[in-house]
Amino acid sequence: MGEWQTGLCGCFENCTICIITYFVPCLTAGQTAEKVGESCCLYGFLSILGPIGIWSRAKIRGKVREQLGIDGSFGMDCVLHWFCGLCALTQEARAMEGGGQAQSMARE
Repeated sequence: MGEWQTGLCGCFENCTICIITYFVPCLTAGQTAEKVGESCCLYGFLSILGPIGIWSRAKIRGKVREQLGIDGSFGMDCVLHWFCGLCALTQEARAMEGGGQAQSMARE
């Protein structure tokens, strides 16, 4: 299976996404949702609703993982969005911006 292109704490690898997510996290959440085939407006709105926001952002993270072939679980996605929500949002946005290619650990 693939891995995330950048680490969870690699927020400053793309300062534009980092700044937008810090000031308007619902925008990043909505744009990422749209890239995996969901409604930008709906998931952007849901992302600001406390526990519902954690659930909705974790659901989108799961779709990002599925699309990129990255291992993980819904439970861990919820934990990440509960404790490191902005970092998780930026990681997902950077991964989807990178053309949807996951890095693999295959060795020759």
